[in-house]
Amino acid sequence: MFKVYETELAGRNLTIETGKIAALANGSVVVRYGDTVVMVNVAASKEPKDGIDFFPLSVDYEEKLYSVGKIPGSYTKREGKPSDRAILTSRAIDRPLRPLFPKDFRNDVVVVATVLSVDQDNSPEVAAMIGASAALSISDIPWGGPTAAVNVGLVDGEIVINPNEEQRKVSDLTLTVAGTEAKIAMIEAGANEVPNDVMLDAIKKGHEEIKKICKFISDIKAEIGRPKFEYKSFSVDEDLYNYLSENYKDAMKTAVTEKDKTTRDNNIAELTERIDSEYAEKYGEEKLEDDKTAIGEALYKLEKKVVRDMIFYEHTRVDGRGLDDIRPLSCEVGILPRVHGSAMFSRGLTQVLSVTTLGMVSEEQSLDGIDTQDSKRYMHQYNFPGYSVGEARTSRGPGRREIGHGALAEKALVPVLPSKEEFPYAIRVVSEILSSNGSTSQGSICASTLSLMDAGVPIKRPVAGISCGLITNPEDPNDYIEMTDIQGIEDFFGDMDFKVGGTEKGITAIQVDIKVDGLSYDIIKEAFERTEKARMYILNEIMAPVISEPRKELSPYAPKIITTKIKVEKIKDVIGTGGKVINKIIEETGVKIDIEEDGQVFIYGENSENAYDALYMIEDIVREIEVGGIYYGAVIRTTSFGAFVDLGNGKEGLVHISQISDEHIRRVEDYLSVGQKVTVKVTSIDPQGRINLTMRKLNKADSENNNENNNENNNEDKENSEESEIRTE
Repeated sequence: MFKVYETELAGRNLTIETGKIAALANGSVVVRYGDTVVMVNVAASKEPKDGIDFFPLSVDYEEKLYSVGKIPGSYTKREGKPSDRAILTSRAIDRPLRPLFPKDFRNDVVVVATVLSVDQDNSPEVAAMIGASAALSISDIPWGGPTAAVNVGLVDGEIVINPNEEQRKVSDLTLTVAGTEAKIAMIEAGANEVPNDVMLDAIKKGHEEIKKICKFISDIKAEIGRPKFEYKSFSVDEDLYNYLSENYKDAMKTAVTEKDKTTRDNNIAELTERIDSEYAEKYGEEKLEDDKTAIGEALYKLEKKVVRDMIFYEHTRVDGRGLDDIRPLSCEVGILPRVHGSAMFSRGLTQVLSVTTLGMVSEEQSLDGIDTQDSKRYMHQYNFPGYSVGEARTSRGPGRREIGHGALAEKALVPVLPSKEEFPYAIRVVSEILSSNGSTSQGSICASTLSLMDAGVPIKRPVAGISCGLITNPEDPNDYIEMTDIQGIEDFFGDMDFKVGGTEKGITAIQVDIKVDGLSYDIIKEAFERTEKARMYILNEIMAPVISEPRKELSPYAPKIITTKIKVEKIKDVIGTGGKVINKIIEETGVKIDIEEDGQVFIYGENSENAYDALYMIEDIVREIEVGGIYYGAVIRTTSFGAFVDLGNGKEGLVHISQISDEHIRRVEDYLSVGQKVTVKVTSIDPQGRINLTMRKLNKADSENNNENNNENNNEDKENSEESEIRTE
C-alpha cells in the first residue's frame, strides 16, 4: 500500500514514500528533501554466502547525471564507474549501518541508493543515508536500527544544520554525522582548523536533529515494518571456544605479546599448528577436518579476547606500549632527486612515501558529477600495494579503501594550501604505502605535509594525523578504555578507529569507523584530547626538526610560473584565429600558457628567461593603441603616399607623406626605409580601425620623454610581473 510520511529537517520538508515501487525488493523507499529525490532499495539473499567469515554487505550510491540535467561526458554517453564522490558517499552510508547487523549474519545484503533529482540546497547524500535506514527498518532484513544523518556547517561562527549551497561555500566546516537515538555512529569531517570544543558542539547539535529523524523512522517501522526473517547463525561454537580457552589461553597471551608484528604472526601460526596437531591426536584426523573452520573461528575469538583483556584490564598492549604511547616515529625529506618534492614518514612498521608534483593550472582534475564542483586543483592519491602487508597480489587499480584514504588525507591538507592566486599551480600528491601496520591514512597526512614543504608549496601550517582506539566492556557500555596510535591488531580487535588530522590551531579532518552500536559524547571528547596531544608531539618533536617551513625555492625540475592579467576582450587577440597567435608564442619560447575566462594568464617555462619572453610578447599584443599616444616602431613598407609603421599588437598605422617631416618632401624613400625604427604619434583612428600617424613636431625631447615613459611603464610592468611570479629562481 502506498504511504507518504512527512516531517521537517533543518526547517525544510522531508518525506518518505513507500509501497509504490520496487515491490520485489526486501525494502524500498523514496526520500524527498526539497527537490532532491533519492530512491533506496535493499535486498538480502535467502541463503548465507558459503566460505566467508564476515558479513557481506554492499552499498552502492548511484549518481544519475539526469538528476542535474547533464548528459554523461563519456564516449558511450552513459554513467560508467562511480565517481570518487559516489564511492565516498557509499562508504559513509555503510559505516553507521554495518555495526547494527547481527554479528553472526552471513546472508548477502545489498543497499542501492539511486539519485533521481538534485536540488543543490538539499544534500542527496543525507537523503540517501536516511533512506537506507528507513528501507532497512521497514524490511524483513535483520537489523538493529534506525539511524539517521545530517550535514553540519560553521558559517560566521554559527553552527548550521544541513547548510544550503551558498552557506556551504563559506562554511569553515563540512561535517557529516550519523547516529542512533542514543549514540553517534559515524563522523566524517573536513574543517578549517576548527577547535575541539567547537567540533564537539557541532556533533552534539547534529545529533539533536538525528534523534528526531530516528524517532520519525521508528514510527514508520512500527506502522508498516515487516517481521524480520530467521537466518542461519554463524556464531562461534561455544563448546569449542571454551575448550580452546581452557587449554590455550595462556599460550595465546604469550604468542601475541610481541613487539614485532612478523614474529607475532609467526607465533600465532605455530600455536595454530600445535592446536591442530593436539586436536587431531585427541579426536582424530577426520574430526579435525570437519572442525577446521570452526577451530579457526574459535581461535580468532580467543585471540581477540586475549588482546582486549590485556588492554582493558592490564592497560598493556601487545607490543608493550602504554595506552598513551606512540610507536617509534621518524621522517625524512628530499629523498628522490628528480621529483618536485618527496618525503618518507614512518610510525612503527607503517611506512609512507609521499611525492609532490606541480603542474599547470589547466592540469587540475575535471569532475563529472551531480554537485556543482567541476574541477579540483589539489589531488591526493593513495596506493596500497600487496607487498605492504606481505601479500603476493598484483595491483588492480584503486579500490574503495584506497579512494577513501586518499580523500581523507586530501581533506586534511586542503585547508592549509595556498590559493590559486598565491600559488598558481595544480598540485598532485601521491602516497605510496610501503609497509602497513595500521594508521596508513594518518601516516599519509604527515608524509604529504613534509613532501609539500619539500616542494616549496607555501602551506599555512604543517598538518599531522593520528588515530585513537577503543575497547569497551560488553557488560557496561559506559566502561571503556581508549588508546592512542592503534596498530593493525588493535584496529582488527578494537571497537573504534578514530582518525583526526589537524594543525597546531585545530582540526582539519576526521573519519571515524566503529564496530559497536555507537559512541558517547565522553568517548568523542577524550578522543579529541588524545589525538590533539599526540598531534602536537608529532608536529613539534618529529616533523619540525626535519623541515619546519616550506622551502623558499622550488625544485629546479618544477615549472617556473609568471602570471599577468589582460582585459577579457583581449583574450581573442592573444589566442588568435585557430590558436595561431598563442601557438606561435609557445613555439618561439618553449613555454606553456593557460588563459582563464577572467583574463588571468599563467605562463609556465623551464626557466624564467623564456617565461619573460612570452610575457613581453603577450603584453605587446594587448597594448592599447590610443589617439595621442606616442609609439616607437619599425617601418614595414613604403608607398608613394606614405609609410606604414608597426605599432605592435599586430597593428600598423600610416604616416602620410605630408606627416613625415615639417619640411616639404617629394619622395618617402628619401626619408624612410623598411626596417627603420621611428617615433610616431597617433593622430586619429577612423571607424574602420585605420590608424593615422604623424612624425611632425616630434622633436628629440619628445622622443626622449616618450622613451623615458615607455621605459618607466616597461619597468612597472616588469615589477608587477615579478611580484606575481611564483619563486621563478
